[in-house]
Amino acid sequence: MLSYDKLKDKPREFLAATGFTLAEFERLLPVCQTAYEHQYPPELTYEGKTRQRSPGGGTKGTLVNFADQLLFMLVYPKTNPLQVMHGLQCTLSQSQANSWIHRLLPVLQHALRAMGQAPERDAQRGETSALALAGAPNLAVDGTERRRQRPRDASTQKEHYSGKKKTHTDKNILLINEHTGKVVYLGPTLPGKTHDKKAVDETPVTYRMNTTLDKDSGFQGYEPEGMLTTQPQKSPKAKSSQ
Repeated sequence: MLSYDKLKDKPREFLAATGFTLAEFERLLPVCQTAYEHQYPPELTYEGKTRQRSPGGGTKGTLVNFADQLLFMLVYPKTNPLQVMHGLQCTLSQSQANSWIHRLLPVLQHALRAMGQAPERDAQRGETSALALAGAPNLAVDGTERRRQRPRDASTQKEHYSGKKKTHTDKNILLINEHTGKVVYLGPTLPGKTHDKKAVDETPVTYRMNTTLDKDSGFQGYEPEGMLTTQPQKSPKAKSSQ
């Protein structure tokens, strides 16, 4: 079973599984516990009803330790497994895994916001984000895709089919602070077929003046006002060998 006790002494595996170092995890843990108690007061059930017996009574679940609950939640978005597979890693059924994910995700989001580590979701507030203001104004913009279940509707299938990934995907635009490596802005979830430049054109991001913005060929022609954009170019030698 995947557990905090088994992973905490394996720093490389811990980072690969969660995207957090052990020190970062331990800073996040008490904030998440506070957020959890706020979201789910101990005197109430998960449905918000008054408890008929003391907290902790009844059958003990698999994820009793809060460190294991947080580990469970962090592994899910980092590795993007099927819920069935994620449940198998933690000796849970698919329905139990689904329930835990929906229970813990709002807690994690609240904790990250409380720590000032949650990416901005409003494109018009990108220039004032504390994550963007850390260090010199050097940012990178990129589109990221992740696999999703194939939609049943034929037209929706077509929109989510990514020619690049050769599968059905969802896409988000990310803005990254190149000094800290942290995601400053997370764009809305779009069908995987959406072109990167079209996505940023439809939801224009605001930037500090004189910001340097790194981009790839997917953002060809994207030139926000007052910005210095840089884009890698193929060397003449590479071109001549084609």
